[in-house]
Amino acid sequence: MYPYKIGGVFTLYGLMIGVGIALCYFVLWVYCKKAKIENRFVDFITYATLISVAFGFVSAMLFQSLYEYIENPAEGFQVNGSMTLIGGLIGGVVVFFIIYLPLRKKYQSKFIDIISIFPCSIMLAIAFGRIGCFCAGCCHGIQTNSIWGITFVGMEHPVYPTQLFESAFFFVLFAIASFLFLKYRFKYNLPLFLLFYGLFRYLIEFIRGDERGAFIAGMSPSQFWAIVMMVIAVPLAVLLYYMHKKRDRYLIEHPIIEPLKKLNNFYQIQKL
Repeated sequence: MYPYKIGGVFTLYGLMIGVGIALCYFVLWVYCKKAKIENRFVDFITYATLISVAFGFVSAMLFQSLYEYIENPAEGFQVNGSMTLIGGLIGGVVVFFIIYLPLRKKYQSKFIDIISIFPCSIMLAIAFGRIGCFCAGCCHGIQTNSIWGITFVGMEHPVYPTQLFESAFFFVLFAIASFLFLKYRFKYNLPLFLLFYGLFRYLIEFIRGDERGAFIAGMSPSQFWAIVMMVIAVPLAVLLYYMHKKRDRYLIEHPIIEPLKKLNNFYQIQKL
């Protein structure tokens, strides 16, 4: 429950973030393979998301700095390394589409083909990331005398370990979303993610005691974005329904064929 250093170099916080990102890509590759997604497209998505993740960390710090500036403008706008999860997600998504949109026509596969895989990867990454927050003693909740309270190093009173609550939530949601996709090829994991995480994040903010500057009086920044996510979820599900119908019709007429990578495979086909 503190930034314990491993070998004097790595912290448990950094280790959990690293594990989360590594498993995020492992899930992406395995699920894409099971869904028979074009290999070249998976490689492209991997590179695009790596860049997006890097910018996501920057965005997380900028959003956090903005919240702190709103709370106390007198100190000016300062970037001090603190981060906020939702800010990172927003920045990462924006950068991803900046990279993806101009290059999408080069591939037979499309983002719609893996849109239900992405949330699974993100959920697992966040689940481990929140364990990292717990190890660092950050992002905790308000003081409590209940059995759920934990006293972190340097604190005098127990607080809610909201990091572990959020981590457990994402592990459960990851399991559900993965089951739905792998068993039934469920196409709506993104709206599922937005709806349930939005609801969970809105409610857990009441015991997080987030005192950063608010966009709306009486509401934390995370609660504001949580409402936005829930509002987007339903129309997004409707939009995905029609997009998938259009994509399914296209794939019937134009099935995806992997580019031949080995010359001997090409000659074998010619002999047939």
